[in-house]
This record gives sequence, structure tokens and C-alpha cells, in this order.
Amino acid sequence: MNFLSVENISKSFGNRTLFKNIGFGLSEGDKVALIARNGTGKTCLFELLAGNDTPDTGEIRFRNGVSVGYLPQNPHFLPDETVMQAVFRTQNPVLNAIRMYESALEVLDVEPENAQAHSDLAEATHIIDQENAWSYEQRIKQILSILKVTDYHKNVHFLSGGQQKRVALAQVLISSPQFLILDEPTNHLDLEMIEWLEEYLSNQSVTLLMVTHDRYFLDRVCQSILELEKDALRTYKGNFSYYITKKAEREIAEASEQEKIKNTYRRELEWVRRMPKARTTKSKARTDEFENIKNSLVRTQTNNVTLSVKTTRLGGNILEFKKVYKRYDEKIILENFSYVFKKGEKIGIIGANGSGKTTFLNLIMQLEPLDMGFVQAGQTVVFGYYSQQGIQLPNDKRVIEVIRDIAEFVVMADGSKLTPTQLLHRFTFSGEQQHQFVSSLSGGEKRRLYLCTILMQNPNFLILDEPTNDLDILTLSVLDEFLQEFNGCMLVVSHDRYFMDKIIDHLFVFEGNGKISDFAGTYTQYRDAEQAKKASQSAPKKPMVAAAAPPAAIAPAPTAPKRSYKVQKQLETLELDIANLETQKTNLIAQLNDTQNQGTQMTKLSIEYEQTSLNLEQKTMQWLELSENH
Repeated sequence: MNFLSVENISKSFGNRTLFKNIGFGLSEGDKVALIARNGTGKTCLFELLAGNDTPDTGEIRFRNGVSVGYLPQNPHFLPDETVMQAVFRTQNPVLNAIRMYESALEVLDVEPENAQAHSDLAEATHIIDQENAWSYEQRIKQILSILKVTDYHKNVHFLSGGQQKRVALAQVLISSPQFLILDEPTNHLDLEMIEWLEEYLSNQSVTLLMVTHDRYFLDRVCQSILELEKDALRTYKGNFSYYITKKAEREIAEASEQEKIKNTYRRELEWVRRMPKARTTKSKARTDEFENIKNSLVRTQTNNVTLSVKTTRLGGNILEFKKVYKRYDEKIILENFSYVFKKGEKIGIIGANGSGKTTFLNLIMQLEPLDMGFVQAGQTVVFGYYSQQGIQLPNDKRVIEVIRDIAEFVVMADGSKLTPTQLLHRFTFSGEQQHQFVSSLSGGEKRRLYLCTILMQNPNFLILDEPTNDLDILTLSVLDEFLQEFNGCMLVVSHDRYFMDKIIDHLFVFEGNGKISDFAGTYTQYRDAEQAKKASQSAPKKPMVAAAAPPAAIAPAPTAPKRSYKVQKQLETLELDIANLETQKTNLIAQLNDTQNQGTQMTKLSIEYEQTSLNLEQKTMQWLELSENH
């Protein structure tokens, strides 16, 4: 059943055309991601679909009766609206009844004899009973709890941007629309929330169209990819892994045509140069063909983005935390934390929102005071700090001027020098964009420019606080490659699991109450280890064999069913298999962490690790089932 039809729509702002005559459709149950570069109009397209704007040409049609929920990138709320009012702002009668029910209970807690509250409670109870919606109320509370939306009576406008985004997400999910349009739903969610949302959307029968930079999320939730590129919309019938494979195949095929294009370009250039001034119809046609060839070549060249900035030499003393304490009133951020950073370390920082990750980075940069202890950086350390709140670019300046204000050129890893224009090209800013005012850039483009201003200062210690938010897939791939080759130190706070798995060597895990644990491995390895720990804790423990007591000391044992010899042998075999697999998994993690293993060897080890983890999980479940049933 067709839910959405988009036919030949176009949208321009002044002289800038975002997209032209694009079209696509979604059927019931489709789960689709839209991928495009920053500034190409993803958010604008979603605003059109949500009915908040109108296309210049074409038509957008939803199937009659289909309910649509929209999560914008920057949600808006009514004046003086509380969290609860925002969450339940809907035309859904069941939700209205649940809101009435909860409000009546709150009033009766204070005024047990309030007649209106008793009347509202009775009416709401009747509707909930009639709609069989008591489980629905539990689902609402689960969503609010997972997203940590708890301060129901607080004015939404007093919340942080991240908290507002979670309130808006809760609002959309609770209203249970048939069609969900989500613009960057994973922004401002911690890892636990992201993994819950990933599972929630995967298991729901909802129709979904979304934009997200989270590549694991894309891979596990979406069944199709729409790519908006060069004014064309391509459809890939598969998840993110399929999309990457097919896109690479297409670009390889296109690259094989480039030599032909270049040769034609040279021939046409020679012809244009000696072309007579009198423009015949034939010469005009050849000039047009030349322009098409030239434009094709230029567009292809702008896709080849590489970054490899030279880093300043890093001495032996890098950064040391010595018995550091930090707290806000009763909330403990750090307690007696000590650590000495070593050359080349790439550390990821994970933990729940509000656990102190950004504060930790600010302590390094001396943006916040310590309570006790000291943090000392070496004399050769040059920090490059990409902060969530640090994007303070001058809106009245052009993009090229922002870069020229920092330096006239930037030194690359091979010793070559790039001008600001060349550097911006590497960051996919076209010549036209470089002369635009900063105020005209999209959020993702501003983040890309901000990242450019940091890297061009040649830092040797990068501190990155959520660097992947709002960046497009192309920029993320370039950033991944650059950071993998970066030979300085790095501290990264990120909720992007794909990014963390590719970049970091080990983790600082903020567990709360000032406790930070150090895990040697990637984020996925950490999650596997945590799940294995939970499984082992929930598994029944084998009783320790006590020394034999004299016959007189043995108390009569209660009668219990005795395991058969066959079952006992199966359990012993499984225990041996589990122990061997755990040892094998530990060895594989060590090999994956060994920097000498590269390329195909790493791929082979990764496949073996995944298979070993799966086998270990299966054997553990078999042991649990067998021991419980016998």
C-alpha cells in the first residue's frame, strides 16, 4: 500500500537550487534513510514533507487517513509549555485520556476530596478500559524513562537543547503515528538510548523516513537508502552496508570513464581555443558539449576528499591527571582520578548524559576549576578542541575570510602547503560556497567549517566533543580516515558507535559517582564484555565441592531429582566449550588491538571474533536451558 508519493518537486532559495524535479515513493512498512551532503536540502525536504513549507514545483501526497509524526532537527514548543504538556500535545483520544488520568491522580494526592478530579479519573478510566489501553500507559512510561524525560512540570524552554530534542522524540513516539519522519533522531541521545531506539524502530511496524549520521543505526534499522547527489535521487534497495558496496562499485565504474573524459576534454579545449569567432550552429553545439564534459569532470573531482594535516612534534610529557576531584554540589564527577597519557593514545569517552564527560574535557582545557589535584600538560602539547558549544563563527564574514584570519596556508603531512581555498576544497566547500557568508550555511556546513579551523592549526592533541553530530556521510568518511592516520593523541566523546569502533584504542567509561574505568578495546568489544558479564552473573553457579565429612556428620539430604549421566556429560562438555571460547575470544581481542595486524588480516580476525562471540552466546544459552530443565 502506497503511503507517500513525491513527484517532480523542486526548491530554491534565491539563486541557490537545493534540488530539482526529484521524486520518490514509500509504501507501508518501508524503513528508508535519506543520505546527502550537508547543505543539499535534507532538512528542507523534511520540512516540505511535514507541510511546514511548500515546494516551488511538483506535488507531495500522503495516503488519506495516514497519521504522520515529524521530529525536526531543532524542535519548537509552545510558550510556557511544560514537559508533560508537550509530550501529550496530540489529538489521540487514548493519550488524552491517559493525560487526564495522570493529572487527576496528581490532584487527588494533594486534595483527596476534589470532586472534579474524581470525575476526571472516572472518565479517563472508562476510556482506557474501553480502548484496552492500560498496556499503552506502561509503554508511555517506558519511553519517558528510557529517554530520561522525568521533570514533567518544568517549562520546556528552560531545558537544554539536548533535553528538548528528547522531549520532542518522546512526543513523536508516544503519539504512535503510522508514518515517522525523523531528522537526526540519535543526536543528544546517550548510547543506551540509541541502542534502545534502534531496537524499538526495528521491531515496530511503522513506516519510517529518516536522516541520521549514525551508520550502525542506518545498517540495522533501514531497508533502503535514498541518496540525493548532484540533483539526482538514487535508490539503493538494501541497508547501509549494501549502499556503501553498490556506491563504491558505481564510483569505480565512473572512474574508469574519467580517462576518456579527460582526453575528450583536452581535444575539446584545443578546439575551443582555435574556434572562429563566428558561432555557427555546429560550433555552438560543440561548445555546449565541451561545457558538459568540463562540468562532469569538475563534479567528479570534487568528490575526491582527503585530509592529512601535519602535526606539531609531541614531547615525552604529554598530559597528566593527578588525584583529581571534581563535583557540583552533591553530584560527584571525578574522585581521586589519576592518569598519565602516552604518545599516540586514542581514547574514547562513554557514559550516560550528565555523567561529566564534557566537564572532563573542560578541565583539561582549564575552562573549569578543579576541586583538588592537578592537571598538567607538557610544553610541546598543542590542543585542538572541538567543543559542542564552541561553534562561534562570525556570521558577517565569508567562509574564505574565516580561514584566512587563522593562517595564509596550512602545512600538510607530506610537507606541502595548502592555501585556504585549496583547504576548503578538501572539506568539500565549492568555490561558490567559499564566498558565501557564514550565516547562509547549514548547521552541518558550519560544523565542517569549525572542524577545518581546528585542524588547520596543526594540533598534536585533539579533544573532540561529539564531532560527528550533523556531519554528512561523506565528511564522516573523510574524518574517519584522517583520524585513523593522525599520529598525535586524541580524546573523543561520541555516541557514534561506528565512529568509535574505527578510531579509538581504549575507553574511559564514566560509571557515575566519580568512578571511571579503563577498558582496553573498542566500544563493540566493551558491549560484548558487558553482556557476557551479565550472562555469567545470571547463570546458576556450580556449588563448590566441599571436603568429605565423617558419616556421622552428614545430615539427611532432601530428595531431589538426580540428573542422568547423559545430561551431566552434556553440561560438562558445554562448560569446557564455554571456557575454551572465552579464552579464544580474549586472544582475538588482543590480536585485534595489535597494530601490526592490518588489511585482510584484520578482516579475517573480525569475522572470527564475530563467529566466536556468536558461538559463545549459543553455548551459554544451551547450558542455561539444560541446567534449568534438569
